Amino acid sequence: MIQERDTRAPGVEWVEVDEGAEGQRIDNFLTTRLKGVPRSHLYRLLRKGEVRVNRKRIRPEYRLQSGDLVRIPPVRSAAPAAAVRPAEGTVQRIRESLIYEDAALLVLDKPSGLAVHGGSGLSFGAIEALRSIYPEYRFLELVHRLDRETSGCLMVAKKRSALRALHEALREGRVEKTYLALVRGAWTGGARRIDAALRKNVLKSGERVVRVDGEGKSSVSHFEPVARYSEATLVRVRLETGRTHQIRVHAAHLGHPLAGDEKYGDEEFNRRLRELGLKRLFLHAAALRLQHPQTGEPLELEAPLPPELERVLEKLKR
Repeated sequence: MIQERDTRAPGVEWVEVDEGAEGQRIDNFLTTRLKGVPRSHLYRLLRKGEVRVNRKRIRPEYRLQSGDLVRIPPVRSAAPAAAVRPAEGTVQRIRESLIYEDAALLVLDKPSGLAVHGGSGLSFGAIEALRSIYPEYRFLELVHRLDRETSGCLMVAKKRSALRALHEALREGRVEKTYLALVRGAWTGGARRIDAALRKNVLKSGERVVRVDGEGKSSVSHFEPVARYSEATLVRVRLETGRTHQIRVHAAHLGHPLAGDEKYGDEEFNRRLRELGLKRLFLHAAALRLQHPQTGEPLELEAPLPPELERVLEKLKR
């Protein structure tokens, strides 16, 4: 990368992006460049416009392109010793959760309750834990995301080229992601295709919610019943798009909200499921089907339903 000082603003640096960083999100780029700076502070810099690309404000999800010029303001970094290491129990859970690894890709069966990355009051997430466990890996970046309470298959790229290839595959719909979810009520009929645009909204409290809105982004989900119970149905969900909270909002839109969903769900249904031992959102990323980002060979990966969810299904059978 070409780096130069801004003569008009002491301490400001302008960094030209090369092919090695092409395709990387600006927030992850800053995390790598400004080691020791809390992620929450990096987001604040982005919101305030102190970090710019080609002299323009950008959002945290902006993906860098070769030749982009990034403005990086002077930031005081914490001493390396101040970095927080994940608890040993979390490290062990991560080690035991690996379901696939090769030179280009790592796939984790992410536990429910573990965020995919730090920020918003969290000092670390799955990606920070992986970097702590494997300091010898020069590159580890999230390919996609899962909600904190969702468990299951999470892809992490070990090479920049693999990350770019997987992002392209996701954009083009060449990665099949399948989930298992428990929804309220008796499902009538068979499989359904839900095509309902979604739009993000921010409430006055600052809480982020997603609503079905014709002015939102196109969102398509396929629901298929797997097992029926007296007051609930286990469904398999395949996504064509990957919008925030897509399955949860589409399920609620159908009148079948997810069990354990405190944001879009049904309070009485959640209470009854808690009595059966459900202490989390019943949503699990069960399988991935894709072509390997380097070899092109077909790759099918599965994460079994966690024991705590299996136990809830056993109780529903009684």
